[in-house]
Amino acid sequence: QVQLVESGGGLVQPGGSLRLSCVASGSIFGRYLMGWYRQAPGKERELVATITMRLSTNYADSVQGRFTISRDNTKNTVHLQMNSLKPEDTAVYYCNAIYGTINYWGQGTQVTVSS
Repeated sequence: QVQLVESGGGLVQPGGSLRLSCVASGSIFGRYLMGWYRQAPGKERELVATITMRLSTNYADSVQGRFTISRDNTKNTVHLQMNSLKPEDTAVYYCNAIYGTINYWGQGTQVTVSS
């Protein structure tokens, strides 16, 4: 069983920045495909960004150029640096880990972009 714990959410003004972190339990973190997803009120959960064990990244078009995903395998941690935030980025952000056919989710952290 893998546990994922997110942190770093909060309230930020448009144009501001936030950095989300996710710490994973387990000794094979380096083998996981890690990702961030988000879910806004009334909408389905959507992919934000993923990073493979070989550090290959993928981003949703809506965040490309503004968000950066990274991982530190020595600390079992994945980060999401979010810059130039927009009100439409408001959502609960979830950390995700995939290993084989097993899919793990964190509890989520709220990000609110508002003036």
